[in-house]
Amino acid sequence: MPKTPLPLHADDLTVFARSLAKQLGDASPSHLVLMNMAARAAGFQNVQHMRSLHAAGQRLARVADAPSVDSRAVGRALHQFDASGCLLRWPSKRNAQTLALWAVWARLPPARSMSEKELNEHLNVEHMFEDSATLRRTMVSCGLLSRRNDCTDYRRVKQEPPVEAKALIQARNVRRRNRVPKAEELGHV
Repeated sequence: MPKTPLPLHADDLTVFARSLAKQLGDASPSHLVLMNMAARAAGFQNVQHMRSLHAAGQRLARVADAPSVDSRAVGRALHQFDASGCLLRWPSKRNAQTLALWAVWARLPPARSMSEKELNEHLNVEHMFEDSATLRRTMVSCGLLSRRNDCTDYRRVKQEPPVEAKALIQARNVRRRNRVPKAEELGHV
């Protein structure tokens, strides 16, 4: 009969070793000794070595699954915001524009219908170059906002931002915590 490799998988080595110790009876070593014997038989130095390699493999799998962030793109987009998180100028590069729009989008109220005037009020708080029409139109064309054909009912489109946008939103939120409110927000106009 030829030798065919037969893999053995046990979800928990402790339970496996205790069961084996019970089956071997009184003459068997303790389950801890059996665990170390099983680990050595599998090619590890001991149970701790096996556990550490298993944990490292799981950490690497999580890192490999996480999408990478283009930190240069996030940095270029973040450069368009002032120290308090307001958009200073309309970026010239399309990628920076889109990321900046995501940061503005994150500050809009979700699942709420807004008139053009209400939306402009929200947008005016978020930028300093006083062109809410460009922001509004570009957000609609990028699919971040929806509106009726007569431009009355604006809504933030619920969706998951890309990883770069999430990183920018998070960095901008850190800046916003230190933000000094504009006079219009305080009602001193």
